[in-house]
Amino acid sequence: MSKKTVGVIGLGHVGAHVAFTLGMLGIADHVRLCDKNEQKAVSECQDLMDAVMFMPHRVIYTVSSYEELSDCDIIVNAVGKIDLLKTLNRDSELEFTVAQVNDIIPKVMAGGFHGIFVNITNPCDVVTNRISELSGLPKGHVLGTGTGLDTSRLVNVLSQQTDIAPASIHAYMLGEHGNAQMTPWSNVSFGGKALADCHEEKFQFDRAEMTQRAIRGGWVTYVGKGCTEYGICSAAARLVRAIFHDTKEIIPCSCELSGEYGVKGVFTGCPAVIGADGAEKPVELRLTEEELDEFRRCCDTIKANYQKALKI
Repeated sequence: MSKKTVGVIGLGHVGAHVAFTLGMLGIADHVRLCDKNEQKAVSECQDLMDAVMFMPHRVIYTVSSYEELSDCDIIVNAVGKIDLLKTLNRDSELEFTVAQVNDIIPKVMAGGFHGIFVNITNPCDVVTNRISELSGLPKGHVLGTGTGLDTSRLVNVLSQQTDIAPASIHAYMLGEHGNAQMTPWSNVSFGGKALADCHEEKFQFDRAEMTQRAIRGGWVTYVGKGCTEYGICSAAARLVRAIFHDTKEIIPCSCELSGEYGVKGVFTGCPAVIGADGAEKPVELRLTEEELDEFRRCCDTIKANYQKALKI
């Protein structure tokens, strides 16, 4: 019987929570922990192994070097430097994180890794693109959490506004996992009923304000605790589970577009079919002309940032 093995690179607030969630939800059988601070990895490993007795099935946590991640089915990249986000702009991490993946990914690939990367590291779309180029893995085998978390934040504020359960709300945030993202309101529905057909007072809200609440949600979390943890680790775990079980769920993530929405060669946040081959197919929503123009502007921002990354 094959065991599901996941590597987690970077054991800060996010990486450690991802490792814990993979075990507590029974998603992985073996989690390899990797951090440039070896003692941090050892300490996190001890803490996680102390929790295994309370998990739904036995999970093995081990400390590994980059090269030893070769037998992983999936690697979650969570490298970051949280202090850089004091600017409340994810682009502030670009210089640091791109330099990190430039160093790390070749070491991982030298060990013989041929699985799937799920990237969390910010700026998510830029770093996901960089990992794809450095790894040389097939299309779809490198994806990022992207606007998956932002979508959850949008659904959260819509649920609070309408008192409709999140599971019955269908909505997406598209574009950059950052300030350059947008809401395609023409695709928002409640239990299959389009927002445009919902005439009760609770549905007559300021849409621009709702979009901004979704965009600013991460900063509301950050300013009080200096990090984000639960939402992002849940977003990453959902992608990992969908890949392992080949669920073919449509999940918003950062994936490469090849002409969808009239955009090519850029990693950006949009819904995609997630299965055993990673981000198997981006889903092209029917957008209004205004929404399509806005989405393409979001992609232009990502492209500009990626050109900066290439100079690092």
